Amino acid sequence: YQRRVHGDNTLTKMMVSRISIKHTLRSRRFFSTQSGKKYDLVVIGGGPGGYVAAIKASQLGMKVACVEGRDTLGGTCLNVGCIPSKALLNASHMYHETQHHFPKLGIVAKDVSVNVGDMLAYKNKAVGGLTRGIEGLFKKNKTEYVKGFGTITSPNEVTVALKNGTIEKLATDNILIATGSVPSSLPGIEIDEEKIVTSTGALDLKQVPKKMIVIGGGVIGLEMGSVWSRLGAELTVVEYLDRITPGIDREVSDSFMKILQKQQFRFKLSTKVNSATKTAKGVSLKVAPAAGGPEETLEADVVLVATGRRPFTQNLGLEKMGIKMDGPRVAIDHHFRTNLPNIYAIGDVVAGPMLAHKAEEEGIAAVEIMAGKAGHVNYNAIPGVVYTHPEVATVGQNEEDLKKQNIKYKVGKFPFMANSRARTNDDAEGFVKVLTDAETDRILGVHMIGPNVGELIGEAVLGIEYGASSEDIARTCHAHPTLSEAMKEACLAAHDKPIHF
Repeated sequence: YQRRVHGDNTLTKMMVSRISIKHTLRSRRFFSTQSGKKYDLVVIGGGPGGYVAAIKASQLGMKVACVEGRDTLGGTCLNVGCIPSKALLNASHMYHETQHHFPKLGIVAKDVSVNVGDMLAYKNKAVGGLTRGIEGLFKKNKTEYVKGFGTITSPNEVTVALKNGTIEKLATDNILIATGSVPSSLPGIEIDEEKIVTSTGALDLKQVPKKMIVIGGGVIGLEMGSVWSRLGAELTVVEYLDRITPGIDREVSDSFMKILQKQQFRFKLSTKVNSATKTAKGVSLKVAPAAGGPEETLEADVVLVATGRRPFTQNLGLEKMGIKMDGPRVAIDHHFRTNLPNIYAIGDVVAGPMLAHKAEEEGIAAVEIMAGKAGHVNYNAIPGVVYTHPEVATVGQNEEDLKKQNIKYKVGKFPFMANSRARTNDDAEGFVKVLTDAETDRILGVHMIGPNVGELIGEAVLGIEYGASSEDIARTCHAHPTLSEAMKEACLAAHDKPIHF
C-alpha cells in the first residue's frame, strides 16, 4: 500500500492502490494497533495552542498525548509562520540599516551585499532550535508526542496514521482540536510556491525578485513584502478594500501606509484580482477596480497571495462525529466545548483572531476547565502586532468600535518625535494613542505605531486586563530615557496634559 502526503507533510487522505507483485516486498502495510494506554487528554495538533495546552494539562496531572502530522512540533507559527518570518524581518532590517541608516551614525559600511542562501540558513537554524526545544519541554513534562495524523473516530478515541506507516488508536477521556489554519487563496489562482507563492513559499525564495506583487494588504502580506522590499525587490501591494490592515485603528492604519510609501511600497487599493498566469519571465496579473472598470495587467517575477487563512478541519472526522460547525470553524460554547461535551476546540479552528498567543491562552483555559478549574480568556486584552519597521501594535477597542457603540471616550496621543530615546536613536516615526472612557478614565484601547511597539504593548495589555485608568499608568514611574515613556505621556494626555509635548 502507498500513503500519499502533501508537500507540507500534512497527511490529508489515505489512498490505497494495488501495486505489482515485483514491488510487494518493498511496499508499506498499515497495521492497526491499540496502544493499551488510556489518556486523560489527546490533543490533535502540535502548534502553539496544542503544544501549550498539552504541557499545561501534563502540569495539572493529566496523562496527555499530543498528535502532530508535521515532522516537527510548533505548527505553522514555528515552522512556516511567526518565527521564520521574524528571522527574515530581522536580517533584512539589519541589511537595510547598513544601506540607509549607518551613514547618518558615522558608520561607513562598504561593499555590503546579501547572500540569500546564508540568510535562509540563519532562519532555518532559528526554527530548528525552537522546534527541538518543544520536544524537550514535552520530555520534561512527561507529555507523549505522537507523530502522525489524527482523526476522531469516537467521542473517546483518536485514530492516528503514524509516520511509520501503521495505525494506532488512542483511548481518551477528552479530546482537544487544535489543528490551526492554512493559507487561503483566490479562485482561479494556482499556487506553485515558486512564482505564485503563499507565505510558506515567500519564506524560502532562493533569490531576491526584481518585481514582487503582494495580493492582500494585511499583516502577512506587509511583513513578507517588507522583507523582500528591503532586500531590493520593487514591491506593489494590491488590496481589494480601500485601506490596508483592516481592523486596526484607522488613524494608525493611514499613518502606517504613508510610512510604507516612503519605503517605496506601491499600493493599488480598491482593486480586485481577476487572474494570475505564469509566464516564461514570471507572472502576469489581471486586475481591475473593485467597483468595476477597465482591466489592467501587472507583471512580476513573484506574486505573493496573502489573502488570509482558513481553519484546517479536513479529515478530522468532524462530520462523521456530528460535531457542529460555525461556517468553516468549529462551533464551541464559552468553555471551548463542542456539542460533544468531552471534545473541545481552540485556536484558529474557532472564532476570533488567528493569533498564536490567542490560541495559547485558549489552550490553557480549556485544560484548566477540564481539570475543574476556572479557565478564562479576556478577548479584549489580546494584542495584535505587525512586525514591520516601524512596528504596529494594538489592543482593545479602536475609535471606529467605540463610535459604533456610542461610547463616549477621550483620546490621548504622544508622538515618538517628542520621545528622547526615539530621537537619540534617530528612529522616531509614529505615536502612541490611548482611548479611555470619558466618565471613568478606564483604558478602552491602546494603538501604537513606532519603534519596538510590539514590546511596549505589553504594558497596555496589562492595564486593560486589570481595568487600569490612564491616570494609573500616568502616575507610574517609567525609566528615562526609554521608549516606554511615550505610553506614560499618552496616558497623561488622556487624563490631563502631557509634559513633553
